[in-house]
Amino acid sequence: MTHAIEFQNVTKTFKGAGYSAVDHVDFTVEEGEFITILGSSGCGKTTLLKMINRLYEPDSGKILLFGEDVGAVDVVGVRRHIGYVIQQIGLFPHMTIGGNIATVPRLLKWESGRISARVDELLDLIGLNPAEFKDRYPSQLSGGQQQRVGLARALAADPKIMLLDEPFGAVDSITRARLQEELRVLHGGMKKTFLFVTHDIEEAFLLVTRVMIMNRGKIVQFGTAEEIVRRPADEFVRSLVESAREKERFWEKMV
Repeated sequence: MTHAIEFQNVTKTFKGAGYSAVDHVDFTVEEGEFITILGSSGCGKTTLLKMINRLYEPDSGKILLFGEDVGAVDVVGVRRHIGYVIQQIGLFPHMTIGGNIATVPRLLKWESGRISARVDELLDLIGLNPAEFKDRYPSQLSGGQQQRVGLARALAADPKIMLLDEPFGAVDSITRARLQEELRVLHGGMKKTFLFVTHDIEEAFLLVTRVMIMNRGKIVQFGTAEEIVRRPADEFVRSLVESAREKERFWEKMV
């Protein structure tokens, strides 16, 4: 079987660091899975994600996408098949919402009618009426609406893999909960592979097929939410689970 994503003994170390950001990591992800990558700041989550679309290159090991070594493929070719969403959104302020979503299809030289249809399709998909929002500018949208547009832009060229790096970290808790549910439903309607970085254990467990937990550059546990809660692999994982339970107990006291 060809895996959607495969890491083979991958290591990445930054100059001056006391330990590797990603330390001899091996794992596989199947097509259509929704994986969350959970861990505290500096554990290697974002570095791991950025090596998939070659924003960072590994020092050693191999990364395969659908059986192909990404290091042997033109970097532009790799990124054409990957959608990338970050916390800062990164919409182009001088472009309309339609123009932002159309960025990659235009680079790929799609025909204009196809681009226009795709923009309308994606705006409908994320719950923004094309007639109302297509010609607006990012500054005219709320934070939650901008984050939806960032997701639509990443989906524009119909990538097989979506990389999401704490995409909801900058929005308020009510909007965040709504976006989490929308993303979960969205993934359910597509045969795409999602990798979603977060430091929030509740978010990690809500969305997923499996959860990858990282600590100091290593994967300490990779399994379903139920497996992790019932059988934490070590003290670090146990402390993450207990922190979620503490929050739950706090809110139970308030009712």
